[in-house]
Amino acid sequence: MTSYAKTDTLIGAALSPMDMTRTVSIVIAFSLFNAIAAQLAIPIGPVPITMQTFAVTLTGALLGPRLGAAALIAYLIEGAAGLPFFAEGRAGIGTLLGPTGGYLVSFPAAAYITGAFSEHGWDRRFFTAVAAMAIGSIVILFAGWSWLVVGLGATPPAAFKAGVAPFLIGDVVKIVLAAAVLPTGWALLKRKASS
Repeated sequence: MTSYAKTDTLIGAALSPMDMTRTVSIVIAFSLFNAIAAQLAIPIGPVPITMQTFAVTLTGALLGPRLGAAALIAYLIEGAAGLPFFAEGRAGIGTLLGPTGGYLVSFPAAAYITGAFSEHGWDRRFFTAVAAMAIGSIVILFAGWSWLVVGLGATPPAAFKAGVAPFLIGDVVKIVLAAAVLPTGWALLKRKASS
């Protein structure tokens, strides 16, 4: 039976050894994965419902803290540079300063935190994977809520109503889906290695 080092991530273990070309390719691929997730949007007000929390936390969990954060930084640079990568095809620096700015700038931190938990084995079991994903999601929601209050002058209750409450049920579903992927991936990888 093959065992993986505690600091391995699922992608790192699956694609080992990781050279520079493979690493850069993976970072770019996951920045594009996040751009696609942003386009799966339901407009409900100034902040649309998207699949981004799913993509961000899964990126961190699969790539680990450093590469996960790098993929999200690349995503932000791509969108800020004018590529239509933000929700509903938006682009540019103005989007980072608008209602969704707090969520967007928190993505690298959320990926880093989720990835750090995964590097310590939290992605191997469903319930610890749920906890890691939930913490990453809380970082995103808190940053978005804070930006609506501090950056845009909304009252805390109004910011919660517009920027947190509509996303709670969806985030629970996305957390469960993302958390289910990780232990399944490890099980498949171990089965492949042992056969």
